[in-house]
Amino acid sequence: MPAPCPTAIAALKVAAGDGNWSEAPDVLAPRLTDWRGHFHGAAPLLLLPRHRDQVVAIVRAAAAHRVALVPQGGNTGLVGGGIAPADGSAVLIATNRMDAIRAVDAAGLTMTVEAGAILQNVHAAAAAAGCEFPLSLGAKGSATIGGLISTNAGGVQVLRHGTMRMLVAGLEAVLPDGSVLNQLTGLAKDNSGYDIKQLLIGGEGTLGIVTAAALRLVPAPACRVVAWAGVPGPHAALALLARLRQASGGQVESFELIPDAGLQLVLQHLPGHRAPLAGAHPWHVLVELAGQDGLQTVMADGLAAAAAAGELADAVIAASGAQAAALWRIREELPEAERRDGPAAHHDIAVAVATMPDFCESATRAVEAAFPGARVLAFGHLGDGNLHFNVRAPDRPDARAWLAARHEAIADLTYDLVTAAGGSISAEHGIGQLKRTALARLGDPAKLAAVRAIKAALDPLGILNPGKLV
Repeated sequence: MPAPCPTAIAALKVAAGDGNWSEAPDVLAPRLTDWRGHFHGAAPLLLLPRHRDQVVAIVRAAAAHRVALVPQGGNTGLVGGGIAPADGSAVLIATNRMDAIRAVDAAGLTMTVEAGAILQNVHAAAAAAGCEFPLSLGAKGSATIGGLISTNAGGVQVLRHGTMRMLVAGLEAVLPDGSVLNQLTGLAKDNSGYDIKQLLIGGEGTLGIVTAAALRLVPAPACRVVAWAGVPGPHAALALLARLRQASGGQVESFELIPDAGLQLVLQHLPGHRAPLAGAHPWHVLVELAGQDGLQTVMADGLAAAAAAGELADAVIAASGAQAAALWRIREELPEAERRDGPAAHHDIAVAVATMPDFCESATRAVEAAFPGARVLAFGHLGDGNLHFNVRAPDRPDARAWLAARHEAIADLTYDLVTAAGGSISAEHGIGQLKRTALARLGDPAKLAAVRAIKAALDPLGILNPGKLV
């Protein structure tokens, strides 16, 4: 699309309303680069609507003037899905000012919030009502609900509660023609045809702009127990997961696999951390049980039985909320520690849980053999089959140039291995700009054809987040 003309820019400003837009370079700049610094965009205007009707007016003005809109939430995405094109052909529309928590229904276990609500604030509002919104991730202090919905975010509780797709009971969104999809009622049963809201969940803003959502809550657990264990490898970790699931009656909330190299990065680059265990362990597991009283004993007995079976070498159970939070900070801050250490090629992939240990080991060998000097750092949500399979450059002065020359080939090999294992090249981060080419090469042709047909039907002008996903 061509850059917006002055008439179009003026119409969008009117649609947004006084005080709800900015052309200031210092305001736009942080929104034109992603967290990892991989993508850099340009935009002549930032729109900051305060309510749904302003979004409707903006979309209608954009359609009338053939202006592309790039929706953006907290700009915590990792695949460039919320970054404007570099040619300045699109306008940014951010939902941050639409951040109200409209209602909390503790009896019905739902909460209605606007798209700009920050995840951490949603957690606090749910807790105040004696409930919990069971989705958490490291960017909870800045990630917004609209962005989490648009990327079908996962996080550390997918094992028990599912992705964002499972946690959205209802949705309000503005479609590309300016009409409003109003499915906020959150009915447990509604068998009236296609569930249109599911197209928008994970749609990365290409089919509509989310303005509000009804979220599913769960009762706040009476007991929460966090432990850290040193294990010999991924196979032992998976055996430990099965053991704790059985012993707890399915109350394993999170189960994170971390190689020792990842722990050492945190200890090296981020002050305030210490190793949870004495001695050296090749792999580590962070596990959380949540539910009924008595889980402390379940955890202790399960870890003791695992130690006797050779599934772990050492373990510690957090004795307080502060200790539990300290253990979780190691996992949550691992990506930042890796970033400080040096450049890496990042791959968010998924394979079947049962095959994850073998895949982790075989794919690591294959990649490191194909690219001598590369250092694979594989960590993440073992219980739901999602690994962050990151390939770090060698520790040498020309690390960035080394990686730049091999980045595409590393990604191709990694995604080929994932596809051969029957997995997905995107587990929870989405496609965005980063993986469009890989998806076109490796995706199911029938599914891709259906996705393109849906995009063409709902957004025939191609004004919503062009160049992303499809």
